[in-house]
Amino acid sequence: MYRSRSARSPSLREPETRLSESDKIEGAGSWDALEWTKIDPVARSIPTGVKQFLLEAEQVIVEGYGVVLVNTDDAGTLYVTNFRLLFLSEGSRDIITIGTIPLATIEKFQKIAVKLPSGPRQPEKTRSQRLLQIIGKDMRIIVFGFRARTKQRRAVYDALLRCTRPATLWDLYAFAGGPSRFSNTNPKVRLLNEYCRLLGMGFYQASIRAIEDGAFTLSNEWWRISSVNCNYTMSSTYPFALLLPKSISDDKVVQASAFRARSRLPSITWCDRGTGAVLARSSQPLVGIMMNMRSNADENLVAALCTQIAGEKRRKLYIADARPRKNALANGAMGGGSESSANYFQSEIVFFGIDNIHAMRESLGRLRDYVDTYGTTSSDGMSSFLRHGGWSWGGGNLSSMSASVSTLGDTGWLIHVQTVLAGSAWIAARVALESASVLVHCSDGWDRTSQLVSLASLLLDPYYRTIRGFQALVEKDWLAFGHPFSDRLGMPTVSGNGNMPFELSRQASTGSLPLSPMRQGSGSASTQAQNTANANHSSPIFLQWIDCVSQLLRMYPFAFEFSSAFLVDLLDCMLSCRFGNFLCNSEKEREQAGIYDACGCLWMHLAGLRTSEGSSHAHYNLFYDPLKHNGPILPPAAALAPTVWPQFHLRWACPSEAQGGEVEAECRKLTRKFSELQRAKELAETRLNEASVTVESLATELRNEKLASTSARDAVKRSSKETATIKRAVQSLGFSVYFTADGDCNVGIERNPTEIPQRSICSVLTKDINGTVSHSEKADLSEPVSMMEDNVSDNPLIRVCGSLCPMHTRDGECQLPNAGCAQFQSQLVDFKANFDAFDRLSINDSYFGS
Repeated sequence: MYRSRSARSPSLREPETRLSESDKIEGAGSWDALEWTKIDPVARSIPTGVKQFLLEAEQVIVEGYGVVLVNTDDAGTLYVTNFRLLFLSEGSRDIITIGTIPLATIEKFQKIAVKLPSGPRQPEKTRSQRLLQIIGKDMRIIVFGFRARTKQRRAVYDALLRCTRPATLWDLYAFAGGPSRFSNTNPKVRLLNEYCRLLGMGFYQASIRAIEDGAFTLSNEWWRISSVNCNYTMSSTYPFALLLPKSISDDKVVQASAFRARSRLPSITWCDRGTGAVLARSSQPLVGIMMNMRSNADENLVAALCTQIAGEKRRKLYIADARPRKNALANGAMGGGSESSANYFQSEIVFFGIDNIHAMRESLGRLRDYVDTYGTTSSDGMSSFLRHGGWSWGGGNLSSMSASVSTLGDTGWLIHVQTVLAGSAWIAARVALESASVLVHCSDGWDRTSQLVSLASLLLDPYYRTIRGFQALVEKDWLAFGHPFSDRLGMPTVSGNGNMPFELSRQASTGSLPLSPMRQGSGSASTQAQNTANANHSSPIFLQWIDCVSQLLRMYPFAFEFSSAFLVDLLDCMLSCRFGNFLCNSEKEREQAGIYDACGCLWMHLAGLRTSEGSSHAHYNLFYDPLKHNGPILPPAAALAPTVWPQFHLRWACPSEAQGGEVEAECRKLTRKFSELQRAKELAETRLNEASVTVESLATELRNEKLASTSARDAVKRSSKETATIKRAVQSLGFSVYFTADGDCNVGIERNPTEIPQRSICSVLTKDINGTVSHSEKADLSEPVSMMEDNVSDNPLIRVCGSLCPMHTRDGECQLPNAGCAQFQSQLVDFKANFDAFDRLSINDSYFGS
């Protein structure tokens, strides 16, 4: 066994993120030792640690051990699943991003056998490297190296043949994964809501019930929503609902559709409610080989796009043909062609000269070759600094540098991007500055037309420069109006197979490793491959449009809510076919295949990514200022100078240079830190509010305590007065009262108590006959004490005395009956008895005379 020459950590202590020791690959190593190792294939079970990297319903089909990723010289294990190629590093047991690619993103692949010179001790033997080259639609070229005599390359190659070319649409991973948590919502509802927004009826919310009942034909003074294509009988590639001039009936619309290729008649895609200007799209007119065919219905429909300007004559109409003029004339041989300004009132025909889908596909292939040749992680494992044996960029001399620059220009990609940008800016300027209506078309009206009208709408309407508006724009101008995504991506559709990735021919063995293995396969291929490519309808049309959007984002960083990272993730999801949004060629096909119910939604997936971090997520543009660009953006021609899009074009070949830039990275870091400080501030404010409430509560309790203390002091004062009164009363009975420091009360008896008579005689006042009042002591009105004991015991003074006197027993009897207090009690009883007896005397009035 050999060991990798690059330093890798052997630690496998984390089972939740890394493989166990038993699952560790034996014998994986670097590229240099690959050809010297001879190991027979060993049947192995799929390591359990790989399951943590698999998506829902993702299954491993084939695995290859001891595989080397030539781009980065990393050794590991290569897995072929029903969704992607998955490459795990030997040392870290983590996914290596550049070596992991979805199967749908693979454009083509081939086996390469490169012969190497034999060693000094093996003159008769010729060693070779077993290579497998993967060319992706996302600017990626990957080369894997396999061990000799293991047949692992053959197993992986056969698996790619089966999985990258699914026989039917339902064999794609999007159906195996299902909607899951990324449940798809019906895009028809969102299309109607967007139409209502354009008509100024944003209050209306569409529903599935309204679509089924056909109750969505709303209108304003100029335009209306038509259900003429609700069953896709008029045009199978148009949406179920169309925005048309209010003055044109559905019968006239059907007549006009017969004059356009594939019945794609002129339909409004954007309108200005303030000026009445519209942006419409269609396919080429069927003017015939003599260019003399006409249609009154089509001419009336196009004329209705130009509403009357208030106080002026009818507005001007521009018909923008996206094709070069010679291509438009050539289409006349097949019945197509272009309009004549003489047949359309107050119109002007303009040709933009945008090339067809085949030119765009070849241009992107040349750009991919250029990036791989001069990148830091090329597919041949050699940096551009070391190519040709020199240490200079591009090959070591000035001529090679200039050659590399000219190679970038020869790709033609930037020229194509500039042409699309210029055409879109011209359309937006006509609508915004002249209030003119513009009709855009190409041949079929679903490639270059979609690019122009959607990019012009993006420049005209600030709503489309938000994340939500951008989704509405893509669903309207690309998905609803029938851009053939399956054909352009090489995927099957409901009508049959699409243009699948084709196998490149094997390269002839050479004596040395070529400049780059992909040089002989990506840009050029064998005769058989070229013949297959001639019938290929795949093309990076949508990718090119996203590239144009990124150029606008670079020129106007304050105008867009989304960032370049959002565009990259959108492209990756579209190319991977993981979700169902971009499957099939039209809205009708997606409905027939049940895409909305069977597959997940890309928009929900992206929204879920943003939910985790909120406004600090990488999808949001840090510099977005909606008030700075709240109207149309009209870039001048001099500003339309595109550059290579680093975040997408350079992310595999030049990963460090593909970052968003140090300024943006630092700004995002500061923004994240600011968000953390903001959350800390909010938390501190919450705690401060809680503390304030607590302090206020304590203050209220303190005030209550003060009131209670004041009441207690008043009660103490009253009690002190009562105690002093009782003390004086008790002392008057002959007791001495002492209060200790602890508050206890001691009552003592005087040694020489005051003599109090045992009995008191009540003097009764009487009147004689003369009316003189006199005292009579003879009247003894006393009664026995026993008769009044119960009443006397209720006297409060007696109760106080009894409670304080230590000589009282529990039964209420006095141990000192001769004491002064007892004598006083006896006298009080006698007095009470005498008074009551006197009160009961019956005195007649006759005693006192008249």
